[in-house]
Amino acid sequence: MKILGLIPARGGSKGVPGKNIKLLGDKPLIQYTLEVAQQSKLITKSIVSTDSEEIAACVRPLGAEVPYIRPASLAQDHSPTLPVIQHALKFYLEKEIQFDAVCLLQTTNPFRLPGFIDQAISKFVESEVDALISVLPVPLEYNPHWLFEPDTNGLLKIATGEQTIISRRQDLPPAYFRDGSIYITRTNVLMEKHSLYGDTVGYIINDAAWHVNIDTPEDWKEAERKVEKYLRLCVQ
Repeated sequence: MKILGLIPARGGSKGVPGKNIKLLGDKPLIQYTLEVAQQSKLITKSIVSTDSEEIAACVRPLGAEVPYIRPASLAQDHSPTLPVIQHALKFYLEKEIQFDAVCLLQTTNPFRLPGFIDQAISKFVESEVDALISVLPVPLEYNPHWLFEPDTNGLLKIATGEQTIISRRQDLPPAYFRDGSIYITRTNVLMEKHSLYGDTVGYIINDAAWHVNIDTPEDWKEAERKVEKYLRLCVQ
């Protein structure tokens, strides 16, 4: 299976200005994602999609392929991810290069353990799903079977629609949330169904110890607290 590894890196960032090339530890944030993509044995080609010449100039010496500068219309504050992926696929289709799936790797989730990407891709291929995402367990107190929402009468109802709440935590079914580290989707789902998920979504459970999604200065501080331990682990 031919898989395109896509690393989107927008130049404008309001939460943490310039975060993609801001130094985390001793290297730019984007380099963490770039390195694990380059180490993957199952990604056919990995590229950086950016609207910023500055980001492109930063990553090219690191071995990154930046085949184009993304249009500004696909790099706004509220630009969705799907058109960015479709733009990359169309770029290669015009060159008569086709991929079976795209592995989306966001720079805001820098800490992926060695081999995790290939584990995810292997599970995606074996399970024959439309898409596969990395997830983390939902804390018990936020399990959807214990959540409530108001009804039209201003009363609470169980968010899942059940009439009776599950009283014992031991009886709660597992629940997960997407952690943003890995999204893998078949090309036909992306291009024909215009969906990042399709109809069948597989999952792989990530390691919560390394979870950080950098959107705010507080998130950046959390990444700084983890980076030295992460780097030590990766060189073992």
